[in-house]
Amino acid sequence: MTVKLHRCSTPWKAGPCWRVQKALDEQGIEYQTVKGPMRPGKRNELQRISGQRLYPVVEFEDGSIYRAESAEMAATIRAGRLDEKRAT
Repeated sequence: MTVKLHRCSTPWKAGPCWRVQKALDEQGIEYQTVKGPMRPGKRNELQRISGQRLYPVVEFEDGSIYRAESAEMAATIRAGRLDEKRAT
């Protein structure tokens, strides 16, 4: 499974975006990083695809979206349940 991780553009290895990216790395899930604007008011593309302006967002190959609080997202990924979040 290859997904897109929509995340902030900060280089720091801390925070919600990094938490989800680290979980993807730990589980060996292939992903493409899509770095977006820092300011929520400029996240028009994120709003278009996900209906909201918060990072991080996982976009599946079929265009479905998974967004939750980052700790919940990381726990889901580490539990091997990311694919369950894909829209059916």
